Amino acid sequence: MPAPLMRPESENIDTCAALNTAPQSRALWQALAKQQQALVDTPILALFEQEPDRTKQLICEAGDLTFDVSRHAITSSTLSLLCQMLEERGFGAQRSALFAGEKVNNTEQRAALHTALRAPYRARPDFCAKEIEECNAQAARIADQIRSGVRLGYTGKPFRFIVNIGIGGSDLGPHMAARALQALNSPFEMHFVSNIDPCDIRQVLSQCLPEETLFIVSSKTFTTFETLSNANAARDWLCAALGSMDAVQQHFLAVSSHGERAAGFGISPTNVLPMWDWVGGRYSLWSAIGLPLRIAIGNELFDQMLAGAHQIDQHFSSAPLAKNIPVIMGLLGFWYGEFWQAQCHAVIPYEQRLEFFPAYLQQLEMESNGKRVTRNGQPVDYRTGMIVWGGAGTNTQHSFHQLFHQGTGLIPLDFLVGLQSVDPSADQHRYLFANCLAQSQALLVGANLAEVSEQMRTQGLAESEITRLAPHRVIPGNRPHSIFVYPKLTASVLGQLIACYEHKVFVQSVLWDINPFDQYGVELGKSIGLQVADALAGAAPADGFDAATRLLIAKFRAANGSH
Repeated sequence: MPAPLMRPESENIDTCAALNTAPQSRALWQALAKQQQALVDTPILALFEQEPDRTKQLICEAGDLTFDVSRHAITSSTLSLLCQMLEERGFGAQRSALFAGEKVNNTEQRAALHTALRAPYRARPDFCAKEIEECNAQAARIADQIRSGVRLGYTGKPFRFIVNIGIGGSDLGPHMAARALQALNSPFEMHFVSNIDPCDIRQVLSQCLPEETLFIVSSKTFTTFETLSNANAARDWLCAALGSMDAVQQHFLAVSSHGERAAGFGISPTNVLPMWDWVGGRYSLWSAIGLPLRIAIGNELFDQMLAGAHQIDQHFSSAPLAKNIPVIMGLLGFWYGEFWQAQCHAVIPYEQRLEFFPAYLQQLEMESNGKRVTRNGQPVDYRTGMIVWGGAGTNTQHSFHQLFHQGTGLIPLDFLVGLQSVDPSADQHRYLFANCLAQSQALLVGANLAEVSEQMRTQGLAESEITRLAPHRVIPGNRPHSIFVYPKLTASVLGQLIACYEHKVFVQSVLWDINPFDQYGVELGKSIGLQVADALAGAAPADGFDAATRLLIAKFRAANGSH
């Protein structure tokens, strides 16, 4: 029998003032606390015996996705209580407000209409429907021109190298999706530059031919320091190679809400696609920010990705809470964070083409829900957000799965795996799928002292050696995890997966009463960074910084000849 789950610290389980202002909230919280106390000593495997229809109750389907949460420390009763808590928070009205285009981003007084970007024309709010249609048509036209060879570079050659220059949401989404889908249909070499580290842009440029390279500069304000620094370096490289600043007109596109700034850089207004303040950067893959992906895979596949995401939007809007995939994802994170004191969540796609998916989710979840005050500005006294991390299996099995199996912290996981591969090597894919299920089985069942001892006896080890080694080989099991299964990783399936995680973030924001659509924590570091840069260059005094920072500024100046 697997060992019980690790017993969490007692703090914050019985009471949580800010989350329990209403009597109904307090009652639900106390009921969930009792559930947790009962489940902490109940192996998950035993729940399958106690609930004969457990797999039926705890497996959900939407679109091409099957989502299995039967391997979690929950019962149908737990799920029902969590759903009641979500309803008590006013989830229905807040979800309706999200889709209607109301100003759910209350701090910045903006809508959050990423869902409208992938909706059919008539399903969009009136005020943005035409803008989205026009932008999609422009992006589709440009992508077709580039893919067909109609749009040419300064010397008359078609483009072969596509370089996206952006950071944050202007990089992570397109980069992740291009890696995931590029193998489906792409004649281009795709590159993504984000870091201010000069090695990033230089390494990419060394792999490109100037006369065949197209740059896409993505920056909502067209003032993002990292992006403009890299764009300037790219422009200098291009114009030096082709001998004229006029080359910028043919070799640069921009995605920005400030076309006049892009024009000042040298980009023609006809080559600037719009961004809107009602779409946050980390939710912008569906917009013109997805232009490099359109070019890489073509408009048909890009539209399939949009349609897949919209399919999940419809599911999220209408499915009962207990069978609603994004809702359950959000509830599980809340359950483990608030009642089990879990601090992180791992995402392991058994799909090499999804290797960048965990990094994409890091921004989506941690930038959205890493907040310390409620929507009304009151400090929270409970956990918000989780550390998200992961990587592609089977690689991760040989790096950090050891922590899952024998570590002492509670780390809920998501596994993602396709029934088929887009690659014809079916035998290798069978072993990939087998490894995913094997990891799930090991996490659930483990191997106790008696089992590992008997195994060593069959291997002929002496009893003294068994006594010495057996404790080290015990795998407690009973580790909670979910499994996403899909037919194969298509553009539509990718859209469905992304939309599930987007809506998970929203569900948790409702439970925590926080705004998932601003990111003021990002802004402070940006402004300080510019001040430090001036001090490093000797253009400003370092007196305003702490002693430790002043010491490092002095070291940098000495190493680089600054005074």
